[in-house]
Amino acid sequence: MPMELRGVDTVPDEERTSSPRDLVSILLGSNLCLGVIVFGWLPPSFGLGWWASVSSIVAGTVLGTLFTAPLALVSLRTATNLSTSSGAQFGVRGRLVGSVVGLLLALGYTALTVWIGGDVTVGVLGRLFGLPASGLSYGIVYGLLAAATVAGAVYGYRVLLAMSRVLAIGMTGLLALGVFAYAPDFTTGALPETGGYLLGEFWPTWLLATVAAGLSGPVAFITLLGDYTRYISPARHTSRRVLHATWLGLMAGLLIPQLFGTFTAYAARAALDYAGPLVDASPAWYLVPLLLAAAAGSVGNAGLMLYSMGLDLDAILPRASRARATCAVAVVATVCVFVGHYASTAQDAMTSFVLLLTAIGTPWAVITLIGYVRCGGVYDAEALQVFNRRARGGIYWYRSGWNIPATLSWALGAVVGLLAVSLPSYEGPLLSLTGGVDCSFLLSGVVGGLTYLLTAREGAAADVESAAARTAEVQASR
Repeated sequence: MPMELRGVDTVPDEERTSSPRDLVSILLGSNLCLGVIVFGWLPPSFGLGWWASVSSIVAGTVLGTLFTAPLALVSLRTATNLSTSSGAQFGVRGRLVGSVVGLLLALGYTALTVWIGGDVTVGVLGRLFGLPASGLSYGIVYGLLAAATVAGAVYGYRVLLAMSRVLAIGMTGLLALGVFAYAPDFTTGALPETGGYLLGEFWPTWLLATVAAGLSGPVAFITLLGDYTRYISPARHTSRRVLHATWLGLMAGLLIPQLFGTFTAYAARAALDYAGPLVDASPAWYLVPLLLAAAAGSVGNAGLMLYSMGLDLDAILPRASRARATCAVAVVATVCVFVGHYASTAQDAMTSFVLLLTAIGTPWAVITLIGYVRCGGVYDAEALQVFNRRARGGIYWYRSGWNIPATLSWALGAVVGLLAVSLPSYEGPLLSLTGGVDCSFLLSGVVGGLTYLLTAREGAAADVESAAARTAEVQASR
């Protein structure tokens, strides 16, 4: 299979040969990994019981999927990735906001996936062959996982799609075996080692779990969905089919692994750490399947995240090829793995990361969705590529390539979100207005979206112009 040479340029229709079924495969197969499974451990680690943990994950995932899935339709129309597509709202240079947000999201999840997968791999190898849990062992395992991840990401979309198809079947089987492996020790009661509710009371803790474990999963895809739907042709597949495929892929791809993580957290009594207790509680016959799940699943998920990172860096630095950009961000992600392993506890690092990125990313997604609705899904694909071609002009040029109202609306929403967030080591001053409950994602999205609607008249004019130009083009071709 040849290496993908295309970056964030417009994909010609003859190359857009993927289908909604492929979208389901890639969203399901890539998420059946420990990097997603570990999020199911967060609610138990917060002191919640089984049913409270399950309800928080399901509620957050459903809400996040309803919000995130429509973003898949943007790249279906533009034939490029989502950060570049957001130039219709932010300007062809202002869409760098989306590229940076996407880069940070993918960077964090790549590092998390390799980190958790590597820790479980070292633990399993220790039980099977006596491998010491030393810095050298972790370094070698992290390096091997990172190298395999880079190989898949550099070769590109087609290789990752083929890998996801295999993982969708193989990982489902491995997780099903895991249910039987851990079932004898399963309990539904809250884990006493957590010391009670993390935030002192049930509902604040439940809402924190809803955001950190449930909502964060779909929100992680706000800039990623377009990487896959740009290869689906709107001439052959309707928006409704693509939207339904996105809903199915996100719901199944996130709920299956996260609920497995919740189940095994109680079975393994994993209150303060997940990887170690998971390995220790595993019966001997499940160690090899667990090793396969840790290695293969991590490579599949981190490969897609790294692929997205390469595209985002390619969008920021148009002169860099996608392959070189991917290798560059892989080095940064690997460094983050070691920092996470040696300098952070898993619970604090994960909670802080997802809450911060959710607060920053949500207003960008809201503004992009408003633009999609306002232009009726009609974009000027050529005008979106002005920055990538180092040119000037086009209907998305605005003020030197920036739509100032949209950018300021995002910045205001992000700041409000950061001021309303509740982290293990920081509480924003706006928490007093919400009774101490973290509503950062909701406030950031509402503030950013309303500000954009009230101020971005120029963006509305560009949307109308784009729609009118496309309509005229279609009529002229008849």
